[in-house]
Amino acid sequence: MTTLSERISQSAFDDSRLRVVLLLDLYDGAQNRFLEVYERLHQQVSSVPGHIRDELCQSIENPSQWLITSEWESAPRFLAWVNSEEHVASVQPLHGCVRDTRSLRFSVLRATGTDPVPSFAAARAFTDVLSPAGAPAEDTGDETHAGLRVAPRRGDGIVRHALTFTVKPGSEPAVAKLLGGYASPQAEVDDKTRLRRTSLFMHGNRVVRAVEVEGDLLAALRHVALQPEVRALEEAINPYLEQDRDLDDPGSARTFFTRAALPAVHHVAAGGGEVPGLGRHALFYPAKQGCGMALARLLARQDETAVDDVTNPIEASTVFQRDDVVVRLLDLRGPLDARPALSLGVEGGHKAAVLARLLDSAKDGVPTTHQEISQFLARSEMRLITDRRAPARA
Repeated sequence: MTTLSERISQSAFDDSRLRVVLLLDLYDGAQNRFLEVYERLHQQVSSVPGHIRDELCQSIENPSQWLITSEWESAPRFLAWVNSEEHVASVQPLHGCVRDTRSLRFSVLRATGTDPVPSFAAARAFTDVLSPAGAPAEDTGDETHAGLRVAPRRGDGIVRHALTFTVKPGSEPAVAKLLGGYASPQAEVDDKTRLRRTSLFMHGNRVVRAVEVEGDLLAALRHVALQPEVRALEEAINPYLEQDRDLDDPGSARTFFTRAALPAVHHVAAGGGEVPGLGRHALFYPAKQGCGMALARLLARQDETAVDDVTNPIEASTVFQRDDVVVRLLDLRGPLDARPALSLGVEGGHKAAVLARLLDSAKDGVPTTHQEISQFLARSEMRLITDRRAPARA
């Protein structure tokens, strides 16, 4: 059995308070305009469920550098807001004031002072709200008390992120050929950051690009975007995209990639280092409207339990979620269908019934037999287009 101390994990589902730090570098002379935009944005975000407070700070060393910190009841509350179309529209005016931004997100582990904190009961009540009707609000093994995580998580120095977008129906073969045949960009960004792995999948006309980065994710994404191989690929797939974009227009490109962002909301691995012979698979779960977060949480619970069992084939799992799009990336020993219920995320109890209530695609009822679950798994599996690893550092 994998102990909690050995397990590699990250999660948005531990119900601890969240601190968001936004670093901003303003254009010269844009301070007053920025303050006007901030006041409007502050009024809007203050009414968002889960928002506790925010603070605006200006550097005492460089007046062009500003800092916004915000506190949230939990990461899911914040993610529901930041991934919404309302948020995308509300921050548009900021781009005319800001030269550069950097966003950091932290679970709160310790606090001093006398500021009130959300109660543990309130955190559990929120979990109950996110849980599907009739399903128990199970723990993921991460104890939280009074809005604070009790124990830190163990990381592996890798940041996981994904992008997703759709292409015009009928263009899938052409897009798959482009995505599978492009020249890989230079992996090394600087002495601290490199692009470790890129996996591209398709399901119907949906594309998912999952990346693993050692070091600074933002620096890696900017580095990759500037590489001629990637720029040529992006230009080549432009005519096939369902959402128009102009890569020469910074506003258009920013809006596209903001909407395409598919954050990793949960990752768990056994923690034994690199394991040879693993197969990488991705599953697509189109959730019913408003059920994406609950679906992602259900899958996260399954994988937290599975990775503790030495007999299970799942070595690592990452759940990506934005709105009602959920993608689960699995690194497996053996074939995907060896234990179809486990691979689908519904092994044990009544999880298949819960999954069916959350999925928009479960129109044929609840898969119960081994054959039905295997068929459901096959329909959910995404097609691997390419999976590329950077060479090991010398």
